[in-house]
Amino acid sequence: MPDEPGDYASANGIRLWYRDEGDPEGEPLLLIMGLNSQLVLWPEEVVQALGERGYRVVRFDNRDCGRSDKIAATTPPGGVAYHLVDLAADTVGLLDHLGLSRVHLVGASMGGMIAQLIAIHHPERAATLCSIMSTTGNPGVGGPTAEAVAVVTRPTPADREEAIDHITEVYRVIGSRTHAEAEHPRRRQFAADSFDRGLHPRGAERQFTAVLRAVDRTPRLRRLDLPTAVVHGVEDSLINVSGGRATHDAVPGSTYLELPDMGHDLPQVLLPRLIDTIDANARTRSTVG
Repeated sequence: MPDEPGDYASANGIRLWYRDEGDPEGEPLLLIMGLNSQLVLWPEEVVQALGERGYRVVRFDNRDCGRSDKIAATTPPGGVAYHLVDLAADTVGLLDHLGLSRVHLVGASMGGMIAQLIAIHHPERAATLCSIMSTTGNPGVGGPTAEAVAVVTRPTPADREEAIDHITEVYRVIGSRTHAEAEHPRRRQFAADSFDRGLHPRGAERQFTAVLRAVDRTPRLRRLDLPTAVVHGVEDSLINVSGGRATHDAVPGSTYLELPDMGHDLPQVLLPRLIDTIDANARTRSTVG
């Protein structure tokens, strides 16, 4: 694996690889990435900008992804190796390791689901919540297109160049169509970085199963009492925009930013608006980590 800044945290019986960046004296803000998506999928522009605005920014690889521990246990046919609540417990374990009692939660895709679960089951740990291109767990909203399901579940080739081509194709299908041409070089770089840090297809399968088996969080989202921002793109083919709208409708008092030219990705041209949204939501309530 390549050398990079970061360290391992013992969390919930496993090791999670994380980076602790930004202002070390700032309010802690936790970035949680999604399905089979490593911490490098958080654009450096986002991490740097949030650090410059005074946040201590922590990001990490979920279990079964990137440099974090892989789950050795086999899954019985039709079974589940772990659930989203286990991923949420991993994340709380990371906070314990870092001595952070309360943080601003920012989650993208499956990371948004994990952030929602932390706010639901561990409300004392959540100062604010920002749920990006995610959904509620209600099977009636946020559904993917058939093309998105096909490309996401297609096996990743073992050859480096073929794998980069495949991952870039995944981004083409699920990402922004409006900004596809401009984003192509960044998508290939994200794909190369992910391959070089270590892809884990079996982990992706287990995470996908955990998402599919998740319970509907809507009733509990309706009882949340914390500043919440929801962001979603109209061009999202992996989690339909109805998932973001349902999340906004469920969380009392939440704000909602719907971007017509955003897919299931974070296009560079839209990052300033995303950063402003995260920052504005976090500033509605301060916390001490």
